[in-house]
Amino acid sequence: MKVLITGATGLIGQEIVRLCHQSKIDVHYLTTSKSKLTSEKNYKGFYWNPSVGEMDSSCFEDVEVIINLVGATVAKRWTKKYKQEIIDSRVDTASLILESLKKVKHSVRHIVSASAIGIYPDSFQNYYMEDSSMEDPGFLGEVVKKWETAVEEFKTLNIEVSLLRIGLVLSNKGGAFPKIANPIKQGIGAVFGSGKQWQSWIHVEDLAKMFMYVVEEELAGLYNAVAPNSVSNQKLTHVIADHLDKKIVLPNVPKFMMKLVLGEMHVLLFSSQRVCSDKILETGFRFKYDNITQAIEDLV
Repeated sequence: MKVLITGATGLIGQEIVRLCHQSKIDVHYLTTSKSKLTSEKNYKGFYWNPSVGEMDSSCFEDVEVIINLVGATVAKRWTKKYKQEIIDSRVDTASLILESLKKVKHSVRHIVSASAIGIYPDSFQNYYMEDSSMEDPGFLGEVVKKWETAVEEFKTLNIEVSLLRIGLVLSNKGGAFPKIANPIKQGIGAVFGSGKQWQSWIHVEDLAKMFMYVVEEELAGLYNAVAPNSVSNQKLTHVIADHLDKKIVLPNVPKFMMKLVLGEMHVLLFSSQRVCSDKILETGFRFKYDNITQAIEDLV
């Protein structure tokens, strides 16, 4: 089998590429950087520039599955301009792939795309499953809705669509975990707000494994990509501190303070989404890291 990956050089992408090669699956990947183009037997790069609608359509040659991970980080201050970039980096890229496919003869039958649990509203009580009709009325809800709508368009070409709504990804190579762990290491870690907000997380190894599982089992539809046991911000912070042999001594950080520092983006720290992973478990998928203690133990 051959797959085409967008975002292959990112945190999740690198892990998926590793698993592909373990399974003897050849990888084509798209990159906006000509310096990142390689042409190995099982790992070949193709140039694209979504901002001007440019794409090397030979990337589709013999490809059966597209794994779509591309998207500008949301963990950067949300200016009006950057908010548009967050949306465009998801919607325009999906549209460019779709329009490019329409112009060539191809063998693509399935797209498995990243999405996010940010579509679910902030709540301390709700337990969100994939069939929830509730949608976050804020910016993150808007991003995910537009993103998923763009990917659903692949159905018009009779391509199966899978969407993985990803929670807080834990990896010691980047992303949120080092940003949480480093202040704790320095003795300045603290819980945010009440600390009761739910954080639905997933270890990066399990996330990559889930993408591959959906590809190999040919599962279509929506799946929550979170570990089975969500934790509170307080629990997450203290588990990391315990494994680093540190104490949390500073008072909880008030919401208004982070709003002053981060602006609208502060919702990333205070939003509460308790998300259920039963649907993927019922298909036979198994997590290596299903509780926060063993996940953090692996990362520190």
